[in-house]
Amino acid sequence: MNGMEAAAIAAASVAAGAINAVVGSGTLITFPTLVACGFPPVLANVTNNIGLVPGVLSAAYGYRRELRGQLRRLLRFGAASLIGGLTGAVLLLQLDSSAFDTVVPVLILAACVLVLLQPRLNAWLKRREQRGGEDGGVPMWCGVLGTGVYGGYFGAAQGVILMGLFGSFLRDDLQRLNAAKNVLAAIVNGAAAVVFVAVADVDWAAAAVIAAGSTLGGLIGARVGRRLPAVVLRAVIVVVGVTAATFMIVG
Repeated sequence: MNGMEAAAIAAASVAAGAINAVVGSGTLITFPTLVACGFPPVLANVTNNIGLVPGVLSAAYGYRRELRGQLRRLLRFGAASLIGGLTGAVLLLQLDSSAFDTVVPVLILAACVLVLLQPRLNAWLKRREQRGGEDGGVPMWCGVLGTGVYGGYFGAAQGVILMGLFGSFLRDDLQRLNAAKNVLAAIVNGAAAVVFVAVADVDWAAAAVIAAGSTLGGLIGARVGRRLPAVVLRAVIVVVGVTAATFMIVG
């Protein structure tokens, strides 16, 4: 990793941290940047996951006021996120790397579709704010578990998936749900990171750059991200994601 590559990764990490706080698709910025810098896909994914953990933690901290009164919810769904994140990380390391190379372009494109659908999802969430249940029961818990498995394996747009689940099963303010989303994403990434640190190869220099950038970005996103033009954020995410998926398919 030379100076220019480090600068590119740092810039992508700040953007990813802010995007994760607001939208939840920062991996679609940092992962393609690492691949473009010559990182093998699995190494890029592992390094990216570890580096983004401080960023999602800072985003959760930035939403601390909206987290008040949600301890029971976070404990319940946090257990599912923890199990799911550990499971997804183990799957990533146990499956052949060629399987990851094959499935990731599909996951990236699917994540891009979810990002494009975010405005409709938010509108749907607002309409259902007064009609959901308290915790969604077993279906909601299983949905969070499945999202955790996906997040531990790759993770792009896991926040979008969580918000979709919240809109289907829960009744609460949108910003409070977004705060809970950030905590659950932090649990998933953190659980996967523990596995990766223990048994996987990590580029620690790149992970440190991502950690610093995403931490700054997470604080920025939590503070001012709601004022940024959402359409611009989505456009950047989709362009980067589609480009990355195309290069991976062609390459």
